[in-house]
Amino acid sequence: MIDTIEAAVLGAVQGLTEYLPVSSSGHLVIAQNLFGMKEPSLFFDIVLHMGTLAAVVWFYWKEVAEALSGMVTGAKELRAGANWSDVNERVAGFRLVFLIVVGTIPTGLIGVLFKDDFESMFGSVRWVGVMLLVTASILFLTRYTSGGGRDIYRMKWWEAVIIGVAQGLAITPGISRSGSTISAALFMGIERETAARFSFLLSVPSIVGALILKFEPGGGAVPAASLLTGFATSLFVGYLCLSLLVALIRKGRFSWFSYYCFFAGAGALLFLS
Repeated sequence: MIDTIEAAVLGAVQGLTEYLPVSSSGHLVIAQNLFGMKEPSLFFDIVLHMGTLAAVVWFYWKEVAEALSGMVTGAKELRAGANWSDVNERVAGFRLVFLIVVGTIPTGLIGVLFKDDFESMFGSVRWVGVMLLVTASILFLTRYTSGGGRDIYRMKWWEAVIIGVAQGLAITPGISRSGSTISAALFMGIERETAARFSFLLSVPSIVGALILKFEPGGGAVPAASLLTGFATSLFVGYLCLSLLVALIRKGRFSWFSYYCFFAGAGALLFLS
């Protein structure tokens, strides 16, 4: 059983690590090894992820509304005989949805084809330590990217594919999803805020898909108060961390997180493996 205090702690950890580029899965492995924690029940884990998913929708509600509106507008124009390329280049919401769909395809393929291989890595703290050092290196290199860049209108479909591949590979414990996807976008010359926006909106279908695959009826043997506490904590902490990260990205300070990942990875290798 998970009481409300444990639920609040787990919700806070989920909110802190899901969107900050420090690898939530890597921290779960380290926490389990360091404190003897057991992985929370599958149903409770789903509830925590629903909280951080809601945080993204809350933070980017204008973009989500624009995407939904763009889909409707684009579909109407296409039905009326408009050219696909013209609609895709002119309607920002429609283009955003198109790029998210394109980016989600490689993520889904990697997740389905290599799911068992990635899950086997969760038993190795040494592997997590090495992957955190990889994440640290990737984040550190973003300091050499320029402040400018291309917006969503000038983002290419193949760039969405590459970002989707980066997201798929981030199933590896110790590799940060947001760190790898935002870094990939920055390396390809995409504007900072656009890189962050696309990264977090791209996470929505992948998280929803993962939750659907993980869901098992009858797996909710957790008190309602604990479920509500965990959801609310992951939602609000996730929203605050998302706000902090976007603010740092705007100022070109995304690489700051590389120092934390370096010390976390080195600590895991030196003291826990």
